[in-house]
Amino acid sequence: MKIIADLHIHSPYARAVSKDMTLENLDFWARLKGITVMGTGDCTHPMRMKEIKENLEPAERGLYKLKVSAKGGSASGGKSEKLKAGELQTRFLLTVEISSIYSKGGKVRRIHNLIFFPSIESAEKFNLKLGARGNLRSDGRPIVGVGSKELLQMALDIDPDCFFVPAHIWTPWFSLFGSKSGFDLIEECFEDYTKHIFALETGLSSDPAMNWRLSALDKYALISNSDSHSLRRIGREANIVDAELSYRGILDAVKSKDKKRFLSTVEFFPEEGIYHYDGHRGCSTRLTPAETKKINALCPVCGKTVTVGVLNRVE
Repeated sequence: MKIIADLHIHSPYARAVSKDMTLENLDFWARLKGITVMGTGDCTHPMRMKEIKENLEPAERGLYKLKVSAKGGSASGGKSEKLKAGELQTRFLLTVEISSIYSKGGKVRRIHNLIFFPSIESAEKFNLKLGARGNLRSDGRPIVGVGSKELLQMALDIDPDCFFVPAHIWTPWFSLFGSKSGFDLIEECFEDYTKHIFALETGLSSDPAMNWRLSALDKYALISNSDSHSLRRIGREANIVDAELSYRGILDAVKSKDKKRFLSTVEFFPEEGIYHYDGHRGCSTRLTPAETKKINALCPVCGKTVTVGVLNRVE
């Protein structure tokens, strides 16, 4: 079965996210855009988890769908449309993005990671454990002082079927390879747990072709998701797989990297991503890697060091 999956979004309980990002509205907009499977987003937040448990019911193994009683909910100001003949109801997969801020190798690291859960039960067990280390109620994308390796270990200890993906890996401020607080090698970050990393999220400011230039990434599947904070932007990046409609079916297809199973990704133009080039947003400065090198990485407007972007890090 051909499946389009957008597995990284946020809920109204995360900062700077539209209050319209409810499960009912996501069901409506996903069907409008032809998206088969949506991430729930923010499943560590108590209120989002409450919504999930109240409004969703089990569908295929590891996937959930909106309860019939919840389908009359508001969708962009109106009633959610009824399913048309032969139309598949949107499926949901439990997901969260976690911000880890910690010290490693003599440097403060700020890394965002995605975790996908095979069941509500697994997610709740994880939330209980992570909640002892940080305030999960403060933000839908929780900020914790737990290192990436430890976070991965925690997820796998809860359930070996949890799927862990470093998010938007090149973003300067909060990512695995980010210029401000990231690493130069995956192994530096995850050490002996690197063997449990099977996929990397490219982010809006890079695309697969850019990532293919780095041979160290050849063994990883490159996934794309919208990281959307609003309904209209869901699906701007997504994954297309030919797989069984189930949690394991989708993620096994991604993990395989088989072009007959993991077909392709939907891509945002990387040049439109705010972190693609170097520069300063406040100074309206945008520089190519060559231009940055020519001016010794000093902003021509304010004279301070520019933020090194995605294209430069790939170079």
